Amino acid sequence: MSQDAQPTTREALATKSRGEGQHTSKSHTSVIAAIIGNIAIGIVKFIAAAITGSSAMLSEGVHSIVDSGNGILILFGLKRASRTADAEHPFGYGKELYFWTLVVAVLIFALGGGISIMEGVKSIAAVVPGELMGDPTVNYIVIVISAIIEGTSLSIALRQFNQARGEQGPIAFIKGAKDPSMFTVVLEDGAAELGLIFAFCGIFFGHLLGNPYLDGAASVLIGTLLCSVAVVLLRETKGLLIGEGMTHAELEEVQRLVEDDPAVLTCGRILSMYLGPEDLLITIDATFRSAASAEEVLRSVDAIEVAIRTRFPQSTRVFIEVESLRQTQTQRLAFEAEKDAG
Repeated sequence: MSQDAQPTTREALATKSRGEGQHTSKSHTSVIAAIIGNIAIGIVKFIAAAITGSSAMLSEGVHSIVDSGNGILILFGLKRASRTADAEHPFGYGKELYFWTLVVAVLIFALGGGISIMEGVKSIAAVVPGELMGDPTVNYIVIVISAIIEGTSLSIALRQFNQARGEQGPIAFIKGAKDPSMFTVVLEDGAAELGLIFAFCGIFFGHLLGNPYLDGAASVLIGTLLCSVAVVLLRETKGLLIGEGMTHAELEEVQRLVEDDPAVLTCGRILSMYLGPEDLLITIDATFRSAASAEEVLRSVDAIEVAIRTRFPQSTRVFIEVESLRQTQTQRLAFEAEKDAG
């Protein structure tokens, strides 16, 4: 590989990496669709709750408005995370998306879940035995309309979610995903559809059995559902915010790519961390053969970097450190011991 050809190759890899980022940015569509749908639905639900006095419908209105606000925060996080690196933040702003997703999870738990549970408990405590229940027709109409709109938003989110995960299982994909916007909307819209089922059951069976307590119970269930979604988001976002790296299988593949170079004697420690959904930092300690000249080492470093970026386009920063043989062997033994323990 000539020195003149090397910049061209790196430019091609950068273009490919930007293409991967554009694939991730498709999540904007599902987020925007969810925002528009939730605002429209939330207004209608509040009107229905005011007319019928349904606690479950009020909780659903809060749920929709909170979801629309969360969608705006996710879009804000995506925008902020796309800023280029500067002197103050040399590794960029990719993790800002993780921060705003964490804020979303807290809002879902506190506002969506907390208010719904509180409203449900208050509704149950306010029940007067023998009191006549209002006509639920308006609630049924709103629930059906909401289910259609939420279903449309969910189908858009699911289509992009399934395209992103490929053959990987949904749970495994969520655990390993580095772009929380890809699954946040799916979880929110899925919870919205399930919440509508809870609201319908609470209202329907409450009128069928003449039991007004069921309406408040449905509100409590909706709040519990939202808290559960928030816990999942908190757990996944925490790991991304702290700093997740590559899997052991991926690290082994990087090790193989390094040691496949004829100038490399052995590969030592490999450290990695996601600085954003499409921004992976990799540092490698490698020992080169003593017979290799300085020029050969430099060419090998460039070739290894190209090989790694070709296989992992999200690896925007690859640093290869030349180490002594003893130090590299010690690091490799430590890596293998960690892999066996895991």
